[in-house]
Amino acid sequence: MMRGLLRVAGQRLDLLAIVVVCQFAHVVGSLWMIAVALGGSDRYWRIARGYDRMGNAVTGGLDTETVSSRAGRRWGCVLCRILDWIEKDYCRKSEGI
Repeated sequence: MMRGLLRVAGQRLDLLAIVVVCQFAHVVGSLWMIAVALGGSDRYWRIARGYDRMGNAVTGGLDTETVSSRAGRRWGCVLCRILDWIEKDYCRKSEGI
């Protein structure tokens, strides 16, 4: 019984450590994204794509897919219309990303 409780406590501490690392990565990523955007680097888009994929994972999608890719295949009629103002056929072009 005690070993089981210790194992569960250890697993929760591991998860807490992952949360701390992810929060640190978010802060660094956000600051770096601002810096590269001001500097004109194309690295901005790679960081943005990472946040896009994270947003998709948080909402129940795959972590290997972007929100707009998922929206283009499933529920994205409204979202894709909005994104079409930014770039024509954005959701259709992003399928599979």
